[in-house]
Amino acid sequence: MILSNKDVFSFQGRTRRPPLAPFNALLSFAYSLLANDCASALESVGLDSYVGFLHRDRPGRTSLALDLMEELRPCLADRFVLTLINNRVMNASDFQQQEGGAVLLTDEARRTFLKAWQERKRELITHPYLGEKIPWGLVPYLQALLLSRYIRGDLDAYPPFLWK
Repeated sequence: MILSNKDVFSFQGRTRRPPLAPFNALLSFAYSLLANDCASALESVGLDSYVGFLHRDRPGRTSLALDLMEELRPCLADRFVLTLINNRVMNASDFQQQEGGAVLLTDEARRTFLKAWQERKRELITHPYLGEKIPWGLVPYLQALLLSRYIRGDLDAYPPFLWK
């Protein structure tokens, strides 16, 4: 799925803490932003983001946010990173190689990434369950709201976000 700069952004497998390749550095940053958005969304609807179903509870870990993030990761984070790479928004000069092998984004690259992330969150989509046009940035909040309604018994089943 990587169409440009294949030599810089080749994907050999997922590495994290620290990311060892530029593609992994972009994924880690996107996942961090998405996890924070999911945690905020859950807390805004009255759910404790630290108590999850799929991810084991650990001190300081927003397990429920990670659970919610699983269904949003491919369409929000992975697709976004691929778009940045394929549209040549990111290139080799946007990364720093550390002595231990870690690959980090430069300050300017983080600014570029965050600007594009915010622009993506403003783009409109039609929610597959609700059938209404909403910005991408509201998807975590709507999914958190649907989850809270399911947990409280207002819905018979939780409608996962299934994006084509």
